[in-house]
Amino acid sequence: MTATITPELPAVELPELSAETLISDIERYLAARVRTTAHPLVTKTTAELIAEALGTTAAPAAAPAPALAEPSRLLRVLPDWVLSVPVLRQLHGGRGRRVTTAEHLELTALVIERYGWTQGQHRSRSGRRCILGAQAVLYRLGYGDERSVSDAAVQLQAVLAARGIRQPYHEWNDQAGRTQDQVLALLRSAAQEARR
Repeated sequence: MTATITPELPAVELPELSAETLISDIERYLAARVRTTAHPLVTKTTAELIAEALGTTAAPAAAPAPALAEPSRLLRVLPDWVLSVPVLRQLHGGRGRRVTTAEHLELTALVIERYGWTQGQHRSRSGRRCILGAQAVLYRLGYGDERSVSDAAVQLQAVLAARGIRQPYHEWNDQAGRTQDQVLALLRSAAQEARR
């Protein structure tokens, strides 16, 4: 990845909370996102089927942002490979939990909100993450798989392309003048598009 490296932001003292809190909040969020349908083989909700039958389009409801507690400082600053250690993944991770593209994008935004955001690297020494680094946290903890990350990448690129931006999203993340708010807005817009 070629990018402009920006200086590290001053260290901010973060409260020490457990990894269990982060994982518990992710699980609670995912449980709230369970779609109920008329039949297990039906992929649309009853409301979506009725709207389709009547020829109207039901606008997807905006999902409320889940409230995640700050992750453990130790979990933020440990090397990424540690998140894949089977014992840690068993205790704290999704254990191969399937997530939709929209859920992956929303959880990526939440990781950036909680860990902090960086440019020019996947993670800073203090644990801040770029988009790719936040996706790596979810993947290594077992929330989704390679396809989840790939589908999210396609969705991010589609949103950028609709805005006339042709550069890869990781380069867009690293562009000089980019802000955390812009990154979070892109992730949430892509999540909303993925729900359609």
